[in-house]
Amino acid sequence: MTVLPGSHRAAGLVDDEALLRALVEVEVAWARVLGSSISVSVSSVDPAEVEAAGNPVLPVVAAIRSQVSVPVHTGLTSQDVLDTAFMLLAREVVSRVSLDLSRVADALAVLAEEHRSSVMAGRTLTQFAVPITFGLKAARWLTGVLDCLDALGGLAFPVQCGGAAGTLSRAATVVDPLAGAASFASFLGLSWPGMPWHTYRAPVTRLGDALVGVCDVLGVIAGDVLTLGRPEIGEVSEGAVAGRGGSSTMPHKRNPVLAVLVNSAALQAPGLGAQLHLCASRAVDERPDGAWHAEWPALRSLLELAVVAGSQAAELVEGLEVHADVMARRAVGAAGELLAERGGGTDPGAYLGAAEQFVDAVVRRWRDGR
Repeated sequence: MTVLPGSHRAAGLVDDEALLRALVEVEVAWARVLGSSISVSVSSVDPAEVEAAGNPVLPVVAAIRSQVSVPVHTGLTSQDVLDTAFMLLAREVVSRVSLDLSRVADALAVLAEEHRSSVMAGRTLTQFAVPITFGLKAARWLTGVLDCLDALGGLAFPVQCGGAAGTLSRAATVVDPLAGAASFASFLGLSWPGMPWHTYRAPVTRLGDALVGVCDVLGVIAGDVLTLGRPEIGEVSEGAVAGRGGSSTMPHKRNPVLAVLVNSAALQAPGLGAQLHLCASRAVDERPDGAWHAEWPALRSLLELAVVAGSQAAELVEGLEVHADVMARRAVGAAGELLAERGGGTDPGAYLGAAEQFVDAVVRRWRDGR
């Protein structure tokens, strides 16, 4: 049952079932390294056994061993399996988020071009500043999204492969350890970073930073939409969808639900990213004593949050209604304040500087990257 708004958009990507499938996939890949091709199914594990082991890997390995007679897990440790499983989940999440960000970028490029010359009031510190265009605002949003796509595209998803203390000592008795690690990565479509990263958590914090960055950028879009969509401003509005945005008590309301939820994600994400860095700073000895464990819920929450926010933002921007006529009337009505920098005037459209050129440059970047 889905209770929290939007979580259905991430169904099957990072939930318990997805993690369990990833754990099994990792063990099957390592069995191939050990020379066996196995086909197994683990649909559930006993929560009490998970708690007794301190992580879900031991009961998963026990379930697999009950189905096959060949060596399984030999040479690995629980952290190898769980970290690698999370990288498999992260790879799918980043792929999904990137697709949705591409939708956001496409819609923003259309808005930027369509409203390249649509004059509106620029605002700084909540007050009227100088005239801008809505196309410029959309282009600024687009720049942030394109930067996020670049950051996501640069992420690495490494296998974890080190054994009990990062030396692959047990694996070395059955396979060439470095060749085995490289094959392990190849079988899973992940990368082999050259050594284990049990207590070097940069693969996780870099992932977290990129996803927090996504939520930051989407939060700016949502925040602007919420401000400009206030009834007393009315320069944009969230697209109307039957059944969305109603109030339990006030029948006249159509709440900007998507923008509210994306804004909520942007407020949650930095704390989750900070938690990952806190855990990274406490990854002591050769295997951490709690810092690693505290990482799991924060990472999984951040993965889900980014998927949901990306999907909601794509729908928000694709359906955004821009009221250029309202923008123009307000700009003309506030000309005395908006044109003060240039010594006054009555036509805000005559004081746009390089705004249209900036729009053109960003749209070119978007086109070049498609």
